[in-house]
Amino acid sequence: MYSVYQHWDPLKICVVGRSYPPEFYSWIKVPHVRALFEKIAIETEEDYQNIIKKLQEFNVSVVRPDLPNTNIFDGKYVPPPMTPRDHTVMIGQTFYADQFDFVNFYKNVKDITWPKCESYEEFLTLPPHIQQECNDVHNLQSLMDSGYNKIFEHVTQQGNVIQPCAGRNLNGAMITRIGRDLYFGTDDYHQDQTEYKSFVNQEFTHTRNHMVDTGGHSDGTYCPVCPGLIISLRDVPTYAETFPDWEVVYLPNQSWDAVSPFLKLKEKNAGRWWIPGFEHDDAVIETVDTWLNHWTGYVEETVFDVNMLIIDPKNVMVFNYNKQVFDALDRYGITPHIVPFRHRYFWDGGIHCVTSDLHREGDMQDYFPQRG
Repeated sequence: MYSVYQHWDPLKICVVGRSYPPEFYSWIKVPHVRALFEKIAIETEEDYQNIIKKLQEFNVSVVRPDLPNTNIFDGKYVPPPMTPRDHTVMIGQTFYADQFDFVNFYKNVKDITWPKCESYEEFLTLPPHIQQECNDVHNLQSLMDSGYNKIFEHVTQQGNVIQPCAGRNLNGAMITRIGRDLYFGTDDYHQDQTEYKSFVNQEFTHTRNHMVDTGGHSDGTYCPVCPGLIISLRDVPTYAETFPDWEVVYLPNQSWDAVSPFLKLKEKNAGRWWIPGFEHDDAVIETVDTWLNHWTGYVEETVFDVNMLIIDPKNVMVFNYNKQVFDALDRYGITPHIVPFRHRYFWDGGIHCVTSDLHREGDMQDYFPQRG
């Protein structure tokens, strides 16, 4: 059975994401825009393959999701399974996953004459004409067969339980696993987390659970690389309480010189994506905003490599070089391995996002035994 208790234990099984191939973009009518996206597709898969090659050098087995069976839902293109970490997380021996959200699907396609339906099981009891319309007109079965189904099947074959968690932020981008302590990032700064903390404590009864005010994906804010060391983009005040006596290396305002053209583009696309050299190409901007805007995140969230993938206690994968980070890793005897992801500012996904660890060696440890 697979398990993950600490994210610096030796990695054995890992998911690596997948994007659409270049032929997917044949629907784009403007030739130079279509050529651009075809180039992005080719280079993105090349970079995925470099990540896979590096993982295999450390004897890590790689599992990849399939592409969705259908490309369009509700008039929009279905995003590819590029960032498995944003939708899955192995905590102990339980695999949490954002499986297909049937309830929202039904709300979106429901005719006013149809009855309410709060589960797929309830849907199967509805009149046949409703089920048929959902399948034939709205591609229900194809949508349920998402790209991550292959991963779900792989995990269940190992005997692990899959726990659906749609809408609960139970994914690897928001949760940091440090043995007996779990750290949960928050969506909004300083928002009252009472209800969420209550849910977390009911779901995770055998761990000490902590809220960290990250204002978004925690793996885009900080990374505990090993016991005693944290790399962080922000001065999060709770570090003194949640990680007492650990060294915190801050990277304030780093890397923005390298992406200064993106700052000019923010006024046009609200900072959601950046393709170097096409900051002012209205045809590209219009194509993305019309067809792909729901794919993109917020670039500032992952501007540098606090978003790292730890292979084992002595090796970590990053997307590029930063002297302050590399010096800190060297002090702790950790070797960084650079695996570029050329279109990270378009896809808005770091090395941690485009992977998801399914299995690591090691049992649960207690790094803060004084907490009882």
